[in-house]
Amino acid sequence: MTIILGIESSCDETAAALVSGDRRILSHRLAGQEAAHRPFGGVVPEIAARAHVEALEPLVAAALDEAGLDLADVDAIAATAGPGLIGGVMVGLVTAKALAMAADKPLIAVNHLEGHALSPRLADPDLQFPYLLLLVSGGHCQLLLVEDVGRYRRLATTIDDAAGEAFDKTAKLLGLGFPGGPAVERAAAGGDPRAVPLPRPLVGSAEPHFSFAGLKSAVLRARDAGIHAPQDIAASFQQAVVDCLIDRTRRAIARAPGATALVVAGGVAANGAIRTALQALAADHDLPFSAPPLWLCTDNAAMIAWAGAERFAAGLTDPLDVAARPRWPLDPDAEKVRGAGVKA
Repeated sequence: MTIILGIESSCDETAAALVSGDRRILSHRLAGQEAAHRPFGGVVPEIAARAHVEALEPLVAAALDEAGLDLADVDAIAATAGPGLIGGVMVGLVTAKALAMAADKPLIAVNHLEGHALSPRLADPDLQFPYLLLLVSGGHCQLLLVEDVGRYRRLATTIDDAAGEAFDKTAKLLGLGFPGGPAVERAAAGGDPRAVPLPRPLVGSAEPHFSFAGLKSAVLRARDAGIHAPQDIAASFQQAVVDCLIDRTRRAIARAPGATALVVAGGVAANGAIRTALQALAADHDLPFSAPPLWLCTDNAAMIAWAGAERFAAGLTDPLDVAARPRWPLDPDAEKVRGAGVKA
């Protein structure tokens, strides 16, 4: 049975995992950096890169030890090669190259977004291609038709900010702490989602694209008005995001008649309100709904190892001179969206 060592270091989580081709997670080790970044209210790239350097070697050793394996037992080494904070990406990819060279193993350069896109298949063996994926994270908000390993057709993207970025900014504006997504969700649980009138950008428009910049600005104005409790602003903001995601995903379903399932992945997919609403949307369209376990939604090495396993099975490996990439679209041939930035 194929065994892949996966390494993830694209943002502020350092992780190593061993995953088998039959979907067994043999080990997973992760080192977070929340304490280092909390004083700044967000991730500082230089601090993150240095932390990856310090944490990665012992994490790989611990993951191998937990699985009871040596590097010689591994069939290939997969690492995030982008997109992400380039310093951290380089740390993980260079480490993977060194291990691959030393052990004479194939290297697999994994697109971090592909890791998220394929992670539901690690948890759900019944999930078959092609499926409609809502990929929601701190840096990306896209709707993709996942046709096969390495084949992704983008149906929609954000024209400005990602949903996860909006969550993080809202948490910072309201003084809720870091990381922002879980902090907003906790605050929203004690608030009234109808208390603050907030916009639903692009809801009702023909194209299924997203926009969250105006919503962030509206949160700032609501805070500065001084008449709303932070919990009510958080709850109203979260509901606005849910309404936007559901309306946009409904539009995309109409454009993907052959989809086998509606799937959500990425860090924001850990939000309970979003998962519940998407599950109801899938039921309305007689589609199975699939979402990874919460810990597989946030950045982790198991999804990178699994993406590596899928690519390895398809005969897709990479040379040792493959470059780290701060930007790396899953669908490079997608039509450019007016107003969308380089992350789209």
